[in-house]
Amino acid sequence: QVQLAESGGGSVQAGGSLRLSCAASGFSYSNNCMGWFRQPPGKEREGVAAIYTGSGGTNYADSVKGRFTISIDNAKNTLYLQMNSLEPEDTAMYYCAALAPCFNHAYFLTVGWKRATYFTYWGQGTQVMVSS
Repeated sequence: QVQLAESGGGSVQAGGSLRLSCAASGFSYSNNCMGWFRQPPGKEREGVAAIYTGSGGTNYADSVKGRFTISIDNAKNTLYLQMNSLEPEDTAMYYCAALAPCFNHAYFLTVGWKRATYFTYWGQGTQVMVSS
């Protein structure tokens, strides 16, 4: 059974940094599609960043490009989201998601990663609050 568990959320001031982690169990990372989503209070869930673990290819939402970095540590079965230069608009519940296995990684990295319905597995979320 696939399980995803996020950690690393917290409260920071604008300009600060946080690193989110997503520990995965129950599947191999060799050819999986994984992503980070966030859901601000009262708003819809939105894709933040994605990675295809087979090639390491990534994609990002325009709002976080240059500030956030998604990465994978295959040895630790852990997905990361390094968040720098945080802004109050980044305040949200952050979720880790996975589609495993992932066969059409080209579609995933261009289109699928933005769609919450594309993913099969979800973590419980970790809260990020950024104060001005």
